[in-house]
Amino acid sequence: MNELFDQHGYAPMLIGRSEEAFDSEDYLYEIKWDGTRCLAYCSEHTELINKRDKLLNDQFPELLNLHRCLPKSAVLDGEIVVFHDGKPDFYALQRREMLRSAFRVRLAQESDPATFIVFDILEYNGKDLTGLPLIKRKEKLKSFRQSETAVCSRTYLQEGRQLYAWTQAQNLEGIVAKEKDSLYQCGRRTSSWIKIKNLKDEDFVICGYLQKERNVLSLVLGQYQGRTLVYKGHVTLGVSETLLRRKLPVTSQCPFPEEPQNHERAVWLKPKLVCTVKYMDKTAAGSLRQPVLKGLRDDKRAIECKVDENS
Repeated sequence: MNELFDQHGYAPMLIGRSEEAFDSEDYLYEIKWDGTRCLAYCSEHTELINKRDKLLNDQFPELLNLHRCLPKSAVLDGEIVVFHDGKPDFYALQRREMLRSAFRVRLAQESDPATFIVFDILEYNGKDLTGLPLIKRKEKLKSFRQSETAVCSRTYLQEGRQLYAWTQAQNLEGIVAKEKDSLYQCGRRTSSWIKIKNLKDEDFVICGYLQKERNVLSLVLGQYQGRTLVYKGHVTLGVSETLLRRKLPVTSQCPFPEEPQNHERAVWLKPKLVCTVKYMDKTAAGSLRQPVLKGLRDDKRAIECKVDENS
């Protein structure tokens, strides 16, 4: 755990595996919202801390009344989501997370308001609840008063396949299956929580870019195999070259052991920034079929982007 998590004593529990949709009496099912995972520390005020131990209060001031949704102090686990037309808009959320100007944040509150979706509670009235089964922790959330900016995630029983089919029809990200009796394991990746996603996606390190026609950029992607960065293809970029250069220093050194073919004109960047890429499938050679850039993310370190040995 990092500095802020050390101060508070909690860190998010992470999903440990992916599967196809299934039904089981031993699991609860919830919609997987396309947002930013966050712990909310609610006492006399609210603190929002993401998975990378970053305080998000300045970016989402409309969520700082969460502590008023409960009669006692609490630590909540949930997702910050920006909705447009009733569906999560990841790009709008990403734009908000990048804002630093208080004036622009105020404007974004009006155009792209955020919602905090609560799906777990780790502490209530000073009592640690992580040792309770999930079904018991859910009962503690019955006292949560929903508002315009904060709601509880709806839980479904024995309806995994049906809920998954609905998310497919709505073009949502998918669902999460959670063992009813699972304890909350802070900072650990556990198979007690299972993601069931409609579209495959992976996280990659941005290693450079290629300039194409009409000022379109193509990001050069990599993942780590051990401590070695492995070339993983490229994807068309949806943000500007200026933003990339502001976030990442240019380097003359290719980050891969060997320069990939046809990359003589690549602009190499320090491999520090992570992006998420959606795709249909992978070829036999490991290339991504129909890759689409989902967005940049600052809640994951580059070294955590590992080659999937099973793909």
